[in-house]
Amino acid sequence: MKKFITGIAIACFVLLGMNTIAAQSLSQDSQRPEVIAKQEVADISADLSLSGDQERSLFRAYVQKEVNYNKDVTGKDQKNAAVMAAKKKYDDQLSAAVKKVLTPEQYKKWQAKQK
Repeated sequence: MKKFITGIAIACFVLLGMNTIAAQSLSQDSQRPEVIAKQEVADISADLSLSGDQERSLFRAYVQKEVNYNKDVTGKDQKNAAVMAAKKKYDDQLSAAVKKVLTPEQYKKWQAKQK
């Protein structure tokens, strides 16, 4: 009987420990560039009626922007000239990629949504 109770107690501790590990990985995943880009594209797709090819292209552009932001902008002094220049550069790259993918009407709607 004692071994049975000990076994149940160990099983409970293992299950509780696994829940904690899963919760930590979910909070870390929400900051990944792919997750952020997917959410951005989903928001845009609903408003602009994007095709599958447009969604894939925009997803890649947004992932690239997020990776660059994480490398050179996020967590740094936003008033620093170098950080401001990097942010402008990456925003311009995103804008160019979006303009290349979207139709002129979609691009106008996208620009209006960005401001």
